[in-house]
Amino acid sequence: QVQLVESGGGLVQAGGSLRLSCAASGRTFSRYAMGWFRQAPGKEREFVAAIKWSGGSSYYSDSVKGRFTISRDNAKNTVYLQMNNLKPEDTAVYYCAADRDGFVSTYESDYHSWGQGTQVTVSS
Repeated sequence: QVQLVESGGGLVQAGGSLRLSCAASGRTFSRYAMGWFRQAPGKEREFVAAIKWSGGSSYYSDSVKGRFTISRDNAKNTVYLQMNNLKPEDTAVYYCAADRDGFVSTYESDYHSWGQGTQVTVSS
C-alpha cells in the first residue's frame, strides 16, 4: 500500500495559479498511474486529471482542460498538478490517488490508495 501526502493548497485570487504536489512512499510508485480528484462542499468527488505510470499520456476533465497540467517525477516519487487561471468553481479539497494498473482512469474505483487531501480556495 503506497502512502500519499498532498501539499501546495491554499487561498488564491481568481486568475491566479497554484501547484499541488503529492509525495508517495514506497518503491513501486513508478508502476502506478496517478490521478487527481476534487470534492467541493456539498458535491460528490469528481475526476480532475490522471497520468500514466510512464508519464507518456494524461487525461483531463473538460472543466480543467487547457488550464491544469498533471506531471510526475518518478525519481522523486511525486506527482504534480499545475493549476493556472483558477476560477472560484475550482474551490475544493483536492486528492491524489494511485492506480496499480498503471493506466489512466477516470473512475474512483480503479484507485487503491488515496491521500488525505489539500484545500484549494479561489476567491472572486
